[in-house]
Amino acid sequence: MPESPRDPAEEPLPDEEGEPELLPEELELDEDEVAGAADEEDDDEKDPDAEAEKPDEEEEKIEFAGAKIASEKDLRKALDWAFEGEDIEEEMLAAFAKHARMVLEGAKRMNLTKIIDPKEVAAKHYLDCWRSTRLLPLMGKSLIDIGSGAGFPGIPIALSEPHTRVVLIESKTKKADFIQECLDALKLKNASVVNDRAEDHLARNRYDVAVMRAISSVRENVRLLRKVRHSIKDLVMLKGPSWSREVRAGEREAERLGFRLDTVWEHELPDGLGARAVLVYAAPGGQGL
Repeated sequence: MPESPRDPAEEPLPDEEGEPELLPEELELDEDEVAGAADEEDDDEKDPDAEAEKPDEEEEKIEFAGAKIASEKDLRKALDWAFEGEDIEEEMLAAFAKHARMVLEGAKRMNLTKIIDPKEVAAKHYLDCWRSTRLLPLMGKSLIDIGSGAGFPGIPIALSEPHTRVVLIESKTKKADFIQECLDALKLKNASVVNDRAEDHLARNRYDVAVMRAISSVRENVRLLRKVRHSIKDLVMLKGPSWSREVRAGEREAERLGFRLDTVWEHELPDGLGARAVLVYAAPGGQGL
């Protein structure tokens, strides 16, 4: 009896013979990287294919537990500065400031972000996330924020797109609980948090859009999703200035797994705080592969 054909995505590449299988826990993403690593991508000396190290929960260090953090009023001023010239409602900026204050307070107890300067918080977290909603047609769609951590980019997206169903997935219970506190405080009805592994959740659920922000390289991101790639229609990655190098390095793997680069949108953060890019990959779940 002839053998059933294998999925080519499960076949190792010629230079990957003997490479160990990725375990589900490799989707246990480092939310400190999710919330804060966007600015670290500005370092051109970093290897764009290097996967972020994931510290054990008990080994995480709180870097500014005793530091004075910005008030909500100061954060709002910084947001006004970052969003100058943008078409955004005052109520949205007030909600961003409220969430930002919660993030900085929460970061005294757990690693949520390394960024505490108000202007950097406003530009690197909120402006970066919000601008992605200006590009992506999200109305009426379902979106999963993989490795949400402090709620980036899921909470800014949910606030900006009230007709989008947003699920923020977080495998660490403390951080999932923190996200739920934020959703309750902001009265966000279109967003929910799931305390689960991304791979396990996507094996049971389908979404129109999956978003990954400053988690790992393009190549590693598509590899992490290879077994659940049919569960999403589009994969969006929010990246730093090395995005083109990452795309080239991950081109072969993305093609092998059925991810096709569809759109790239570049933008600059104010005051020289860095270049950013939104990469949109058409995923197998939206192509009928």
